[in-house]
Amino acid sequence: MATIIAHTAVVDPRAELDEGVRVGHHCVIGPHVKIGRDTRLENNVTIVGDSTLGRENHLFPGVVIGAEPQDLSYQGTPTRVIIGDSNVLRESVTVNRATEKEDGITRLGSNCYLMTCSHIAHDCKVGDRVIMANNVMLGGHVHVEHDATLSGGCAVHHFASIGCYSFVSGLSRVLHDVPPYMLVEGFPARPRTVNVVALKRKNFSSQAIKALMEAYRLLYRSKVGMEHARDILSNGQPLLPEVKTLFDFIENSQGGRHGRGRDRRKAA
Repeated sequence: MATIIAHTAVVDPRAELDEGVRVGHHCVIGPHVKIGRDTRLENNVTIVGDSTLGRENHLFPGVVIGAEPQDLSYQGTPTRVIIGDSNVLRESVTVNRATEKEDGITRLGSNCYLMTCSHIAHDCKVGDRVIMANNVMLGGHVHVEHDATLSGGCAVHHFASIGCYSFVSGLSRVLHDVPPYMLVEGFPARPRTVNVVALKRKNFSSQAIKALMEAYRLLYRSKVGMEHARDILSNGQPLLPEVKTLFDFIENSQGGRHGRGRDRRKAA
């Protein structure tokens, strides 16, 4: 299948477009852009900077990929955006390229669904099968693990981490790391229960779900502390992998600033 480029699009001749790419009217594609097979750009999409998109992505009108980071310290260095396969980016989604403060890459995985006006800031790392509803805002350096869901209008503080299979309720203010498997809500967001619906849909065992529910009760209701909760749940046996993942994540979060495990900056 041939690549199709609308006559009103502006595509730099140095850009690399694979077979089957469709570029709609009034799109702008810069010289250092690479777009994989069968990716579709609707009208008025802008892709600039050193940006690489995989196969079968669908970008709706107004999407902007690879613009400079909104960071006052950025000095124009050639940082990157890397996007995987089979993602849907709805109207006016923005993905900024990275700064030099980490590995120089803003990354989005595969099979993600980003709804209207959601924003991925510089140096973010977003995993696979992530859903971001309308107007979700990720600050710089945020990490979102696989299979997380962020509801409409929630704002995530820079350097925060969102654990796998978690759910962030709409309009939540996420100042701290969100533990895996948990549903969080509030201003600021706090764990309210286990994300049971998602775990059942993903075919987690009833044993794992029951253990996570008990872990939630001990940690966030009874507040017995990490070590005591670990002893109760293990009962002399190795923890279930899901429970170990939860405990490891929380332990790491406690080592950072303000409940953000990856935020190891010294206080000003």
